Amino acid sequence: MQPFSYIEPRTRDEALDLAREYPGARFLAGGTTLIDLMKSGVMHPTVLIDVNRLPGMDAIQKTDGALHIGALARMSDVSGHPAVRAHAPGLSESLLFAASAQLRNMASIGGNLLQRTRCVYFRDRHFPCNKRDPGSGCGAMAGENRNLAVLGISEQCIANYPGDFAVMLVALDSAVHLHGPDGARSVAAADLHRLPGQTPEIETVIAADEIVTGVTVPISALSRQSHYLKVRDRSSYEYASVSVAAAVEFEVDGTIRKARLALGGLASKPWRFERATELLAGHRPDDASALARLADGALDGARPQSGNAYKIPQARAAIGRALQTLARRHAETRA
Repeated sequence: MQPFSYIEPRTRDEALDLAREYPGARFLAGGTTLIDLMKSGVMHPTVLIDVNRLPGMDAIQKTDGALHIGALARMSDVSGHPAVRAHAPGLSESLLFAASAQLRNMASIGGNLLQRTRCVYFRDRHFPCNKRDPGSGCGAMAGENRNLAVLGISEQCIANYPGDFAVMLVALDSAVHLHGPDGARSVAAADLHRLPGQTPEIETVIAADEIVTGVTVPISALSRQSHYLKVRDRSSYEYASVSVAAAVEFEVDGTIRKARLALGGLASKPWRFERATELLAGHRPDDASALARLADGALDGARPQSGNAYKIPQARAAIGRALQTLARRHAETRA
């Protein structure tokens, strides 16, 4: 490990000042991703700015019409919070299905949003990787790509985004709050992460001297009837090969009024499908033809590689399972 400095600011402004003063600095919260990448030689921050003691950034609150979750709230605290479980069950599920209990106790919400890909070529500095070392090439193109992206890829990178929480945030039309030298700003969760294009090393729209302060999740009939389905090789401590974040508002007769859909494990960012309501409204979740049209649209443009074509039929099946789970829950509440 290369030498680095460690600083504990006491205010948000102090933390931002330090980020401007030391361009090679990184903010440290739970550290469950950053420390791993430092140990493996993938990241080399010159300064770690420990933000854990910044006041007012770990709150979990419900106000009229929204859930507000601070960036320093721990994954386990958010997943088990009564307001989150009642008003956004899919959000709770996305956290409970992630990592291990020990990591969930340690990892922060802000850090979870910004976790880096699990692509082995990115995480092993002995292989070429345009995300880690721009211009070096993408070893995954002709290499081991079973778990990598099929949507939104470029000739520079086929790495996928590994997280769960952000996928559900996207499905629920959430906002991510940032603070920097010019003050506070908010971005839609769907716009936080970038596609690789020609610059796969730039993963988000966050500036180097900005800090994530929290997220806001609108409360609605959609959020209350949300579900996160994670398909993976084993049932614990594993990243998704495919995940589905779904939210549905039903008519009294069980047909769909509105729907939201986002996919995980399939692209370099949480993959939102905007036409879910258009294709599902007026149909039941067991309508095979409607589900087929939905899957066709959501997976349009997919470019599987040599080892990950299985993700296409897997995603189609998972979309149907997620919607049918929501239909069953709806029927149970009305029984």
